[in-house]
Amino acid sequence: MARRQNRLGLIITGLLLGIFTAAIDNTIVATAMGTIVADLGGFEKYVWVTSAYLVAEMAAMPIFGKLSDMYGRKRFFVLGISLFLLGSILCGTAQDIVGLCIYRAIQGIGGGALMPVAFTIMFDVVPLEKRGSMSGFFGAVFGASSLIGPLLGAYLTDHVDWRWIFYINVPIGLIALTLIVTSYHESANHVRQRIDWWGAVTLVGSIVCLMFALELGGQTYAWKSSVIIGLFAAAAVFLAVFLVVETKAAEPIVSYAMFRERLFAASTLASLFYGAGFITFAIYIPLYVQGVTGGTATNSGLVLLPLTLSSVAASQIGGFFATKTSYRNIMLFSALVFGIGTFLLGTLTPDTPGWLLTVYMIVAGLGVGFSFSVLGMASIHSFDMRRRGSANSTLTFVRSLGMTVGLTVFGIIQRNALAGKLNGAFGESAGETFGNVRELLTPEGRAAVSKDTMDAIVEFLSSSIASMYLWSLVLPALAFAAILFMGNARMILPAKQQGEPPQAAAEAVNR
Repeated sequence: MARRQNRLGLIITGLLLGIFTAAIDNTIVATAMGTIVADLGGFEKYVWVTSAYLVAEMAAMPIFGKLSDMYGRKRFFVLGISLFLLGSILCGTAQDIVGLCIYRAIQGIGGGALMPVAFTIMFDVVPLEKRGSMSGFFGAVFGASSLIGPLLGAYLTDHVDWRWIFYINVPIGLIALTLIVTSYHESANHVRQRIDWWGAVTLVGSIVCLMFALELGGQTYAWKSSVIIGLFAAAAVFLAVFLVVETKAAEPIVSYAMFRERLFAASTLASLFYGAGFITFAIYIPLYVQGVTGGTATNSGLVLLPLTLSSVAASQIGGFFATKTSYRNIMLFSALVFGIGTFLLGTLTPDTPGWLLTVYMIVAGLGVGFSFSVLGMASIHSFDMRRRGSANSTLTFVRSLGMTVGLTVFGIIQRNALAGKLNGAFGESAGETFGNVRELLTPEGRAAVSKDTMDAIVEFLSSSIASMYLWSLVLPALAFAAILFMGNARMILPAKQQGEPPQAAAEAVNR
C-alpha cells in the first residue's frame, strides 16, 4: 500500500509540474512581447505570436482528448509534454518573428495534448474520496499562473534574457516527463476505434478561422473588412460541416450523446462563462492598478495575489463540499459570489482605496475559484474511463474558448468606452495625439503629458474599466442560468454505498 501511495504521489507531482509549465506559458510570454519584438522585429506580426499558440492549442484539445480515450492517456501526455518542450527550445532559438510564430504553434499543439490529458489521468488514478481536494490543487494551477507568470516573465526579461522565458520550461518539463514515464503504468485495456478525420479537419478549420478573426479584428484589420468577415464566414461554414459530420461519424470527436447528459452539458456551458469572467479579472485589474493608481508593471502583477489566493481557497473548498452537497448547490453559490465580485469591480474609481480593491478581488476570486474544481468533477461524473478524456478535453476547450472570446468582446467594450471619452474631451484626433494609451502608463509616458491631461486620461481609463465590468455582469447571470440545469448529482464515496468496498488508488497505478 505504501509503495502504491508513493507512486501515486510521484504521478500527481509529475502531472502538476506538466500542467504548470503549460498554464504559465502565455502569461510569461505576454510580459516579454515588447522586448521580443524590439529584438526580432516584425511588429506587424506581434499578435501572431499569441494567436499561433492559442489556435494550435484549442484545435488540439478535443482531438487529443478523444485519442487518449482510444489509445491510452500516457502516450499522449508524453507526446504533449515532449512537443511542448521541443517548441519551447525552438522558441528560445528563434531568429525572426515568423520562426517564433511557427515554434509557438508547436508549443500549442503540445499544450493542447497536455492540459486535458493531465486532468483526465488525475481523475483516473486518484481515489474517489480524494478527488475533490486533488481537483482543487489542479484547478489552483490556473489561478497561480496568472500571478507567477507575469512576475517571472518580467524578472527573466529584465535581468537575464527574454529567451529564458522559454528555456525555463525545459527543466520543469523534463522532471514531469521523467516522473510520468517511470511511475505511471496504465492498463493496456483500450478499445481501438476509427479516428474521425473529417471531424478533426473541419473542427481545426473552424477554430483557426475563428481565432484569427478574433485576434486580428479591430487591430490589424477593421471589423468590417472583407478579411475579418471572410474569416468569420469560413468559421461558420466549417462549424456547420463539422456538426453534420459528427452526426455520421462512428466515433465522433465531440459526441452529441455526451451532451444528452444534462450534468455534462450544463457544466460545459457554465465553464464558457466562467472562463470569460476569469480572463477579465486577470487582465483588467492589473491594467487598472498600473494605469489608474500609477503602479508599476511588477506591482500590477503582485496586486493579483488576493484574487489568486482566494480562487485557490475556493477551489479547495468546492472540492471538499462536492461530497456533502450537489454540484449544482455549490455552483449556484459560486455564481452568486461571482456576480457580486463583478459588480463590485464595476464600482471602481480613481479614488478607490487599495484595501477596498483587495476586498473586491477576494470576493471575485472566491466566485470563480469554485469552478476550477467543481465543474471538472461534474463534467466527468456520468462517464466511465473510456469517455473521460473526451469529456475533460471538451470542458477545457470550451473554457479556453470562453477566455478568448471574452477577452475580445469585453476588450472591445473597454476600448470603445475609453476612445469615446477621449474623443469627447480632446476631439476626434485623440487617438493620433495620444497613440496607444497603454504607453502612457509608463513613468516616461506620464511625464510626457500635463498633469491635467493625465488626470483626465486616468479618469476615463478607470471609467471604461468599470463600465466593462458592469457589462460583464451578463456572465455570472448566464452561468447561473446554466447551473440551474445541473440537477442534484453529487459525488458519492464508495464507502457510503451498500456492499461496495472503498475504491483503491485506481487500476492505472499498477501492480
